[in-house]
Amino acid sequence: MPGAARPMSDSHAITPALRRSILLLSLSNFSSMSVQRICDAMLPALAQEFSVSLAQAAQVVSFFAIAYGVALLFYGPLGDRFGKFKLIALCTLACSVGSVVSALAPDLATLVLGRVLVAVAAAAMIPMALAWVGDAVGYEKRQETLALLGLGSTLGLVSGQLLGGLFTDWFGWRWAFWFLTALFGVVGTLQWRDWRAQQERPHHMAGLAGAAGQPQGFAAQLHSLWRRPHARAVLLVSLLQGALAFGAMAIWASHLHAHLGLSLAASGASVALAGVGGVLYMLTARQLIPRLGERGLVLTGATLLALGACGLAFVPHPALAPVATLVAGFGLFMLHNTLQTNATQMAPEARGLGVAMFSTFLFMGQSLGVVLAAGLVGRWGSTAVVAAAGCGVLCMGVFFARALRRRDALRGV
Repeated sequence: MPGAARPMSDSHAITPALRRSILLLSLSNFSSMSVQRICDAMLPALAQEFSVSLAQAAQVVSFFAIAYGVALLFYGPLGDRFGKFKLIALCTLACSVGSVVSALAPDLATLVLGRVLVAVAAAAMIPMALAWVGDAVGYEKRQETLALLGLGSTLGLVSGQLLGGLFTDWFGWRWAFWFLTALFGVVGTLQWRDWRAQQERPHHMAGLAGAAGQPQGFAAQLHSLWRRPHARAVLLVSLLQGALAFGAMAIWASHLHAHLGLSLAASGASVALAGVGGVLYMLTARQLIPRLGERGLVLTGATLLALGACGLAFVPHPALAPVATLVAGFGLFMLHNTLQTNATQMAPEARGLGVAMFSTFLFMGQSLGVVLAAGLVGRWGSTAVVAAAGCGVLCMGVFFARALRRRDALRGV
């Protein structure tokens, strides 16, 4: 039936060649997440360099986000038709070109253009990597594999702002983009060579994906995807997770600053531990996944995230804030990894489109969540907003666990 997992023998689980390909995809995911956040810490330096206001300098962040979100919609059909790994390699190399434009920018407009070029290319990396793993690895091994893949994304999320700040302080902001040029160039070249090797010895289904093209057009594929109840549940949960978790997280640092009187640097460092919690989950996922199962992972992850968020909302002492964010991050990535795995199986015959839609809904939810959280802080206060988002995550987890139970009942599991 639609969305059912394809059986796969253990011999196809994770071969050395497949592990190498996943490592390369993890590196491009690291690069994609790093480049999203690398400008955050350099905004004051950019404002001074180009003699503009801080709000004008922030265009390098806002225009990047807009271009990234729009580009997400286009890569699903392209990946399904022309091959996901090949598309990732080409886009990684294209990011290197955009980074050169950014490094050489004589004015803010050129820098924004370079950032937009990188955003359009970088949007392909994470969703197409998820979809490619869906093609290459059977469902029973997929969540464990996606945890390995997600390690690069999580480390990139944690290190992007840090790298931007370090390069700006020590060498100048342009060197951050020269670093990205080299990183994207090396990773893209290695991926291209790996793709050429895959043409001779494909990884399970991955060598066949996209080779024959798609008989259905984009509208027909989208209609087929939306008709599936579990696909609708996954997309709804991705929208809610983007808003309640990733979006609301944007006010965590300012809440700690206002609630506990922490400096912005200390608040930011505390919130960054959520990423460390994500890394800890990725490192322990292999043991947790078979023990808890999908529904257990969803409920446990949502509970930990809710406890961490509520703990952060009412934390009485600064020393407890890092503990709350660490717990919240562990739960967030436990929940997110399970959701990603389901996204790869929404439409196996059009996996690129399915994962692209998942990423689009997540991105829209995150954007909506930031706006809502910032707007509600003025009415409710940051404590109530952070706590409400945590409670909302718990309700979302219960809903998704029930959706998984319905899916399993239909499959006869």
